[in-house]
Amino acid sequence: MSFISKHFIEVQEIASLIDTNKIEELVSELGKIRERKGRVFFLGVGGSAGNCSHAVNDFRKLCNIECYAPTDNVSELTARTNDEGWATIFVEWLRISHLNSNDAIFVMSVGGGSKEKNVSPNIVDAIDLSHIVGAKVFSIVGKSDGYAYKRSDISILIPAPNSGAITPHSEAFQAVVWHSIVSHPNLQTISTKWESLEK
Repeated sequence: MSFISKHFIEVQEIASLIDTNKIEELVSELGKIRERKGRVFFLGVGGSAGNCSHAVNDFRKLCNIECYAPTDNVSELTARTNDEGWATIFVEWLRISHLNSNDAIFVMSVGGGSKEKNVSPNIVDAIDLSHIVGAKVFSIVGKSDGYAYKRSDISILIPAPNSGAITPHSEAFQAVVWHSIVSHPNLQTISTKWESLEK
């Protein structure tokens, strides 16, 4: 079997194993945040940061939810990294944005952060701040032993049939999951362009 064929068989397996009930719960919670005029802050690094930027576009444009991704501001991101350290890039941004109990953070991450392993400590600190101020914590992650999965109000786990491909599957399925959310009839308020042309 070729590598590509194996990869796509794994994609099918992952799709069949994702807990869709949790995604439905997440849709409901995001609807409540919109009703109370709360905000959603998307947090991710690397490829997940790119996904966060795309997700902000979709949630704002299609679902009328106020959203932001701190990593979209490269000047502030690099200034904080340079002056204060990598671990502060999210938590200090959220403090200045007055993160509160009306809001949520939405973590997109392969591992979900770990202080012990010194992997994405910025995500760990942001989750801790969210708990302190009473903001909701949502996540899409590829590992169940990371901080985000353990400390989220709702976490969508991307199961890994192949331990050698956790990152590509996790980051790819972040997009699959958030697109299912912004397309949900209970959340979407504006049709996507091409679909609207078909009516």
